[in-house]
Amino acid sequence: MRGWAPGGALATNVEITTTNVQRGDVIQVGGQPCRVVDLFQLPGGAKRLLFESGELLTMHRRTRLIAMRMQRKW
Repeated sequence: MRGWAPGGALATNVEITTTNVQRGDVIQVGGQPCRVVDLFQLPGGAKRLLFESGELLTMHRRTRLIAMRMQRKW
């Protein structure tokens, strides 16, 4: 699904894993959108995500989530 976002960006839903999660991804957790502002590599291929709200989420190697990713249209 693609949606319109202000500023000429396209919002695309993507499946994310620890190998492709990026800063700026918006993940819905408990019905609230949370934007990833930092990532920390953990042992065993896991990653810890830091959200704008200050909350942390640990993604294990096999975790799969759906995120909204903003893509600039040039």
